Amino acid sequence: MTDQPTDSPAPPAHSETILIVDFGSQVTQLIARRVREAGVYSEIAPFNSAEEAFERLQPKGVILSGSPAGVPEEGSPRAPDAIFESGLPILGICYGQQVMTHQLGGAVESGESGEFGRAFIEISDECVLFDGLWKVGETHQVWMSHGDKVTQFAEGFRIVATTEGAPFALIADDERRYYGTQFHPEVVHTPDGAKLIANFVRHVCGCRGDWTMAEYRATKIAEIREQVGDGKVICGLSGGVDSAVAAVLIHEAIGEQLTCVFVDHGLMRLGEAEQVVGLFKGHYNIPLVHVNAETLFLNGLKGESDPEKKRKFIGKTFIDVFEDEAKKIGGADFLAQGTLYPDVIESVSFTGGPSVTIKSHHNVGGLPERMNMQLVEPLRELFKDEVRELGRELGLPDAFVGRHPFPGPGLAIRIPGEVTKERCDILRKADAIYLEEIRNAGLYDAIWQAFAVLLPVKTVGVMGDGRTYDSVCGLRAVTSTDGMTADVYPFDASFLTRVATRIVNEVRGINRVVYDYTSKPPGTIEWE
Repeated sequence: MTDQPTDSPAPPAHSETILIVDFGSQVTQLIARRVREAGVYSEIAPFNSAEEAFERLQPKGVILSGSPAGVPEEGSPRAPDAIFESGLPILGICYGQQVMTHQLGGAVESGESGEFGRAFIEISDECVLFDGLWKVGETHQVWMSHGDKVTQFAEGFRIVATTEGAPFALIADDERRYYGTQFHPEVVHTPDGAKLIANFVRHVCGCRGDWTMAEYRATKIAEIREQVGDGKVICGLSGGVDSAVAAVLIHEAIGEQLTCVFVDHGLMRLGEAEQVVGLFKGHYNIPLVHVNAETLFLNGLKGESDPEKKRKFIGKTFIDVFEDEAKKIGGADFLAQGTLYPDVIESVSFTGGPSVTIKSHHNVGGLPERMNMQLVEPLRELFKDEVRELGRELGLPDAFVGRHPFPGPGLAIRIPGEVTKERCDILRKADAIYLEEIRNAGLYDAIWQAFAVLLPVKTVGVMGDGRTYDSVCGLRAVTSTDGMTADVYPFDASFLTRVATRIVNEVRGINRVVYDYTSKPPGTIEWE
């Protein structure tokens, strides 16, 4: 493999890419999702490294995101001048519209009052973004979220849609192929927004829209072969979808050069270890080392209640086990991981927030130097549902591909407080009952993630003729597309009553069950 020259960017991995410049919006990742849904690969770059990403990706067009900042504020973020000098199509969304207007010579002012929530735009002129979608004179629902507003657009622009609170709701410069929306087309509350974005990437940028999992699979197999060469790869299987798909993809690329290591840390779901070993050793015949490390992990977690320290211990111990196993198989040149795009996004603090600690159980920032291994992360560009699609493309069983996400630290982060074997066994049984009832009700595929949590709280209860003093079990279920945002799943009372009754009756050590009704807005930390 020939190294890329240090003074020139690596060539783009995809033939057609849309660059999304992130100014810190909570919904930037939704823009990327909408572009990919249109069959075009997209990538997000924070505004302060967007110029490097622009040169590296050589995109067909650029989308500027929203932001919590205000354009008139001193020090607020700006787009690289190179983007405007490139002659490429640009779509500015909310703050993106405003900052584009400002940088091109228009005017943006802070408003005395903002416009937030549902609004209705009136189509006042024709525009390529409206092809097959909206017509002049029609009114359509959109979603607004802005305080500042454009008061004078830059030369060359015209107004093509307005709202009562935003006379510049959508502006267009057809000659330069610049477009700006004050509303957010990426959110579901703008019903036709995904089609509008698709019109931009397909009709304005000229993208073919042929980015598929089959294409991604072929591209990644070629990249893996080029990166690895004759080297050896060690891959850690966690029992989840991500590492499984990564392992099967890498095995397809390099065959026996891959060895999978399944570290059974005693923090898995009920029966999960047997399922993993059966699938990879029995079905795929992939070289697999099964390490029973339950005692090692549980002894190390003894007495520890701090969640971040638990995560770090588990991550460090995983690495230690990998090092030992790599030595036993004669050394490895690469470590494969199932890192996903949301892991990367949440592990890079674009706006100085706490996101750098959200995904601390992933080695998205690299490996300890002593390991002397390079990372192979073939899923790093994918969202969760795209990983599942790739898994089906690779022939993984639906029952495995559709499995709810399970974090690397396993039950350790679903047991606030000290982690012991007894508490793990209690939680495993409760979790299994919960998931069984969800499957029995035909709801498993409608829910993105469901799990039980063993709370560090005990309550007095009465069971039969006796008093109990046992633990409280929390239940969680959410719907989501990519794990970046989540809405609580609205179980009916009869379902929750049935689950709670079974858990209290069948799991010794639990005498009360509660349900978590909290949704997950973008950027929040929650039980995983």
